[in-house]
Amino acid sequence: MPLASIPSPSQGVWYLFGVVPIRAYALCIVLGVVVAVVIGERRWRARGGEPGTIVDLAVWAVPFGLVGGRLYHVITDWQLYFGPDAPNEPIEALFIWNGGLGIWGAVALGGVGVWLGCRGRGISLTAVADTVAPGIAVAQAIGRWGNYFNQELFGSPTDLPWGLEIDPDRPGTVPGEDTYHPAFLYESIWDLGLALVLIWAGRKFALRHARLFALYVAGYTVGRFWIEGLRVDTAHHILGLRLNQWTSIVLFIGAMAYFWYARNKSDAEQVRPQPDPAVEPVQGETGDADKGEAGAGTEAEPAVTPAASDGEDTADPAHPSDLADPDESDESDESDTVKEDGEPRLVSGALAADDSVDPAHPSDLADQEEKGSR
Repeated sequence: MPLASIPSPSQGVWYLFGVVPIRAYALCIVLGVVVAVVIGERRWRARGGEPGTIVDLAVWAVPFGLVGGRLYHVITDWQLYFGPDAPNEPIEALFIWNGGLGIWGAVALGGVGVWLGCRGRGISLTAVADTVAPGIAVAQAIGRWGNYFNQELFGSPTDLPWGLEIDPDRPGTVPGEDTYHPAFLYESIWDLGLALVLIWAGRKFALRHARLFALYVAGYTVGRFWIEGLRVDTAHHILGLRLNQWTSIVLFIGAMAYFWYARNKSDAEQVRPQPDPAVEPVQGETGDADKGEAGAGTEAEPAVTPAASDGEDTADPAHPSDLADPDESDESDESDTVKEDGEPRLVSGALAADDSVDPAHPSDLADQEEKGSR
């Protein structure tokens, strides 16, 4: 036994009122999701998106991610449930609270859920991916502490002061060894550092079109490859490497290839839903609101049309100059028609009697006698 070590929890399940189980593994997963959503919401609003969008997308992502993570674990570690000497019953493949979530399946199938949510809202999947990438890394860092309570995800035996104490009856332990590399802690620290790098890189280089998400995948797989090499629990090996190490290699290459491929993309990404052009706004709902208080009472007033009432003549709205002398307009009870160049024109009776000339038509001065005779 080394002089110093990290003790493991004596239990990972507590019973509320002696009946309801409270599992540390589930609490860590839930806490990680909540923190990721909070971070994603803040980043999405800073990008100009609508508040509540990441929360709505999480409703799609979480159930899809849980199913995908569990499927990956069961498929890659099928011998734990369906092998001839399986330590677990087949039905326990559904017991997600006992641990066993593959991050690759969780991200892949969770991404499908986010894609469905983005399609329904009319926003860009790539914009959402870049926004939530740092939050996903933080969620993984928190979720890994569930492995600590379950005494799983530990490495090879070690005498280092931070060696993790593991019960000798746990799967993957080595006879005669009591302390192991805390692989869960290594990955948790790595994920937190990766989140900080992603936030910095996103601001420094303005990475868009899922390039920041690709950087997250590449960064995570580098750390995962190293941490997987420390583990001694049962796993499939191909050419001397664990299956998850090969998965890390493939995903790292794919992420770097996409990061390079999308380097010249500059088209705008949709962060707000676009209104449906087929739906026309209802009159009085949008137009009236834009008018504000100043126009609130104008539409209620009836339109006034010029008309004669009680024997009074109204001014021609096309000639506001008629309003210059209201006394003069009151004297005109009749209108004479003057025809000039073949076009009829209206001249007030008062003007005709006074032989006044229409100031708008100076050509009338050409023949004063003719005008008077008319």
